[in-house]
Amino acid sequence: MAGQSDSTMSLFSSEEIEFMAEDEMVEIVPNLRMDSLNFICGDYGPFYPQLAAQVPLWLALALKKRGKCTIRLPQWMSIENLTQVLEAERDSHAFQPLPFHYVEISRLLFDLAREDIPDMYMVRSLIEDIRDVRFHKVETNLEKFTASTVTWKNMSAMEVNVIRAFAGRALQAFYKHDNEQQTPDTDRTLDKHPQIPADRPKRNLKPR
Repeated sequence: MAGQSDSTMSLFSSEEIEFMAEDEMVEIVPNLRMDSLNFICGDYGPFYPQLAAQVPLWLALALKKRGKCTIRLPQWMSIENLTQVLEAERDSHAFQPLPFHYVEISRLLFDLAREDIPDMYMVRSLIEDIRDVRFHKVETNLEKFTASTVTWKNMSAMEVNVIRAFAGRALQAFYKHDNEQQTPDTDRTLDKHPQIPADRPKRNLKPR
């Protein structure tokens, strides 16, 4: 899998994370009849006018671009649900359940299917507020990071990507520090025992 990497950790660019998010399933409503579409990753269809179908986001966007369907807004992107999530995010130190790729999915829909999103500006504003609150939690958690507190749940792909390199290096530092404490100081150990000079004359043990 493509990605920028160093000696300790693989990092993904926002474009690479967005590419992976396009495999998420969404619901479309075709406006014409289409035969099944066969791809290496699977078969989708046949499609019938006004009958909803589940397809990967990349296929939904391709059909939308060609004017062959509309994309139904995922339930988690409703104003009611996003408002509840935002309030819960503000009132709790925990991360609220959201799709792993909620940032990338919403961004793609805002860019390429905005006419299918009722009250798009309100929806976008709520998601931006949620993202800001969650990133503030990420920063706060990193300040309190210790080797025994890696128990963050419900984090998104973008949030995980932000902390991956830092968390990996921090855990390696903890591991190295623990090993150094457990390794005995060889210089001090040798000082406790008299050393025999290398040039000490040997006794003649042969009988006279």
